[in-house]
Amino acid sequence: MNNSLIIALDFPDKKEVFRFLDGFKGEKLFVKVGMELFYQEGPNIVRELKEQGHQVFLDLKLHDIPNTVKSAMRNIAGIGADLVNVHAAGGIRMMESALEGLDAGTPAGQKRPFAIAVTQLTSTSQEEMQEWQQIKLPLQESVAHYAAITKQAGMDGVVCSPLEAAMIRERIGADFLTVTPGIRLSSDDVQDQVRVATPRSAKESGVSAIVVGRSITRALNPYESYQLFKTEWEGVTL
Repeated sequence: MNNSLIIALDFPDKKEVFRFLDGFKGEKLFVKVGMELFYQEGPNIVRELKEQGHQVFLDLKLHDIPNTVKSAMRNIAGIGADLVNVHAAGGIRMMESALEGLDAGTPAGQKRPFAIAVTQLTSTSQEEMQEWQQIKLPLQESVAHYAAITKQAGMDGVVCSPLEAAMIRERIGADFLTVTPGIRLSSDDVQDQVRVATPRSAKESGVSAIVVGRSITRALNPYESYQLFKTEWEGVTL
C-alpha cells in the first residue's frame, strides 16, 4: 500500500476503461474506481480489473448511519477491492461499524481491504469550509481532527491533501496511511482542485500513496504521462 501511484479511472463505462488500459502494455496498475464508473458498471468492474491483475481502490466515500455503512461494507468486502473509504465526518461509531462490516464480509483466509476516511476534499478551500460547513477552525486543524478520530476508530488512514500529510504523519504516526489526490506536475493545470502538490513534494512530505486522474487519463499519451509521474514519485529517496 505504501509508495503507491493510483490512477483514477474517471471514465463513464468499462469500454472506455479497458480501451485506456490497453495502452499500458499489460502493466499491473493500482487503479481507482469512483462513483461515476461504479454506478454505471456495478461490482463487476472491480472483479474484472482484479482478474487482469490490477489493485483497486474503490472510492465510494460512504457516509450514512452506522448500521447502513456496516451492511454496505459487508457487501463491498466480498467484491475484492484492496482499498475502500468512508467520510470521517460520519463519526467514530460509523467508522467502527464500517470496519465491523469489512471484517464480517471478508472471505475466510483473505485480508480485509485497507480502510481509510476522507478528511476534507482537495477541492475545498479554507474559506469554503468555514462558510459552507460552518467549521471555524483553520482547515489544517479540521483535517487533523478528522485524522485523529479516524485513528481512534481503528481505521488504516485518511484521504487528505498532500499539504496536510506531513502534519498528519507527525501527529498520528508514520504507519497511518495518507492517500492524496490533488497531484499535478508543475506544468499541469490544477483544474477543480485547490490544495495540490507535485509527486516530488508529496513524497518529500511522507505521503503513502498519490492519486492521479486527468493528468494521466486525459493526456495525449497516457502511458508516457504515467511514466513521468511514476519517475518523479519513485525517484525521491527519503
